[in-house]
Amino acid sequence: MDKALLHFDNSYARDLEGFYAPWQAATAPAPRLLLLNQALAEELGLDSATLDDELGAAIFSGNQVPEGALPLAQAYAGHQFGHFSPQLGDGRALLLGELIDRHGRRRDMQLKGSGRTPFSRGGDGKAALGPVLREYVIGEAMHALGIPTTRALAAVTTGETVRRETWLPGAILTRIAASHIRVGTFQFFAARNENVRVKQLADYTIARHYPPLKGADNPYLELFAAVSAAQAALIARWMLVGFIHGVMNTDNMSIAGETIDYGPCAFMDNYDPETVFSSIDAHGRYAYAHQPLIAQWNLTRFAETLIDLVHPDPDEAARLLTEQLNEFPKLYTRHWLDGMRAKMGLATAEDGDLALAQALLSAMEGQNADFTQVFRGLSAAVRGDPAQVRAHFVNQAPFDLWLAQWQARLAHESATAEARAEAMDQVNPLYIPRNHKVEEALAAATLNQDLTPFKALLAVLERPFAERPGLESYTQPAPEDFGPFKTFCGT
Repeated sequence: MDKALLHFDNSYARDLEGFYAPWQAATAPAPRLLLLNQALAEELGLDSATLDDELGAAIFSGNQVPEGALPLAQAYAGHQFGHFSPQLGDGRALLLGELIDRHGRRRDMQLKGSGRTPFSRGGDGKAALGPVLREYVIGEAMHALGIPTTRALAAVTTGETVRRETWLPGAILTRIAASHIRVGTFQFFAARNENVRVKQLADYTIARHYPPLKGADNPYLELFAAVSAAQAALIARWMLVGFIHGVMNTDNMSIAGETIDYGPCAFMDNYDPETVFSSIDAHGRYAYAHQPLIAQWNLTRFAETLIDLVHPDPDEAARLLTEQLNEFPKLYTRHWLDGMRAKMGLATAEDGDLALAQALLSAMEGQNADFTQVFRGLSAAVRGDPAQVRAHFVNQAPFDLWLAQWQARLAHESATAEARAEAMDQVNPLYIPRNHKVEEALAAATLNQDLTPFKALLAVLERPFAERPGLESYTQPAPEDFGPFKTFCGT
């Protein structure tokens, strides 16, 4: 490959020896490039025209290592459903290296599903096509919604089958991230009392993601504060669009504040705070409404790894970190309420806005009210047609009570109805990855080798806020015969 095509600068491999295992991808017998994210390739400074089917398939399957790449499997630990595993790591992924994009940002390029590594723990290290395509489409949808996320650069089929509940076509995802440093990365070394390496990782993280903190009086406390703030903003954005991650383990929490590791994730149709999609989340630990609480729990685990760095007195370190940790609910609520104000068409802040937002959700609960459609319908109410949104409520009395309170609150502001409605339509999506549409597209791709529905879905989700004629089916919740929806780990 032409060296100019990929601009690798592998700081993780160079600066953090001992934090990974150098490794090579398993050979894919007959790789074929299915998808190349042209827009992301351009952002990364890649010549997408050069990544033709044959070359792209070779690189994105791991069969050909680009010049300058240093493939490695990263080490990390993690709390999975509350239980600590001291060694997890990249069991089916390889970091090829880091690219410097057109904006001078450092971005990881990782293969996911590229075979066994020293961290595979008995797994085959492979991925099936369905989960690869799920991560591709959900990540792109999140990006279009303005939510920080890892993104898919490419998807290839490997020419082999992988065994899950049945035999499935194998595939590999090429993923781009600000980095793949996780809370679990810190936990891996803290659990081994390797405090020198925890400090080394913290210093690297600050230099890479939070460089203004390098001159702080207590940079490690400030690092914790910065990561907490990033997570507060991120989780609020999830909640504002009805996104449920599904597996918020500490090894799935990015220090960079991106959404990472899309497995049993989905978007909520009818509003229910206890919604769970993951087949393995039997007790609802990662239900929709629990996500802010779990984020704070995960941050507590992160704080535990930093105690020795924050202050020589462990009690004082714990006090300082706890003080900062207690700011998280306030940070989260501020981000969430700011977002809810925008969704409700409010341009100013008043003391009763939190209660107003919560009252709307309370009115929706138990009504089979579609989360996305209700919020999108509020702009029609602003334009003088409340019947559209009222129709989503089986019992309309609670909504009518809220509607009167909301309209009284809107009267405190001077914006024209049309200007307000247009602003609301810029934050309340019309198109989300509806579960039945995603499953329809994945079934066509995996069972019939037909990517047409998948590409059509991608095209719709690229512009989630702009209404377009002929796309009405993408705005509707699942038909009754779709049944209860469950998702599964396996990407």
